[in-house]
Amino acid sequence: MSHHPLHPALVHFPIACWSLATMTDLAGLWFGKIAWRWSAGLLAVGCVMALLAMAAGLMELARVPEGEPMRDAYVHMGAMALALALFGARLMWGLDGAHPLAPDAVSLILDAGGFAALVAGGWFGARLVYLHGVGRVR
Repeated sequence: MSHHPLHPALVHFPIACWSLATMTDLAGLWFGKIAWRWSAGLLAVGCVMALLAMAAGLMELARVPEGEPMRDAYVHMGAMALALALFGARLMWGLDGAHPLAPDAVSLILDAGGFAALVAGGWFGARLVYLHGVGRVR
């Protein structure tokens, strides 16, 4: 029986949600509330799904070979943990109680940092799959 890893199926949700949240915050600079009002929900769903994806990734860590693949896995995990921290901070910063606030300079800096960490983590995740063959169904 082949192993179908859960982690690759779950990562699409935080990637999409966090990317869209960043875009809605930026679009809010031009279009106002009609754009940025989606950000908090996208950030919240992205953070919850990231926790699930991270749990699945940790369960699959034992399947990563030692050496360069494991080093890439550690960089991937660190970058994604940083993305979660920055997007989580962005979510908390942009709320007044349960009400979302318009993005300000701090919000946009947190978005940019979170997105940069997301891209870096995604790069190393892709290396794990496409260069090292981690998680491929055989």
